[in-house]
Amino acid sequence: MSQSPAVAAGTRIGHVHLKVADLDRALGFYCGVLGFELMQRMGSGAAFISAGGYHHHIGLNTWESKGGSPPPPGTTGLFHTAILYPTRPALADALHRVLTAGIVLDGASDHGVSEALYLRDPDQNGVELYWDKPREQWPFGADGKLAMVTKRLDVEGLLKQREA
Repeated sequence: MSQSPAVAAGTRIGHVHLKVADLDRALGFYCGVLGFELMQRMGSGAAFISAGGYHHHIGLNTWESKGGSPPPPGTTGLFHTAILYPTRPALADALHRVLTAGIVLDGASDHGVSEALYLRDPDQNGVELYWDKPREQWPFGADGKLAMVTKRLDVEGLLKQREA
């Protein structure tokens, strides 16, 4: 396979659009628990939510999935949606919201480049909540290449970083 030119620097994932079984239930999680803002709702079929007034970071719809069930294990599809928080205290606040809502974490990891929390939304879609460490803290090997890791995250220590 020949090497294509690299994608332009600054390219990023703009938003994710999720198929959900129940729009109100999904909004209860993404807006009620995580704190996203409802930007637009299209009846009972779709909603667009954001952080900070952007047109939308997450689209939710029931167009092909109303009342549906999650895909069975062992099938292809989205592994998780990753939501990037700007600071460690902001991630700590998200953790507090999740725990207060009684949502159980699937995992919590320090990847060297980031700290991440893993959980499931009401439709069993994987959700990663994370913040990136400053680049000067990232682990690099002797060869100069990025050397990400997966270590246990100190969740209690993270909670202590929560902004008042």
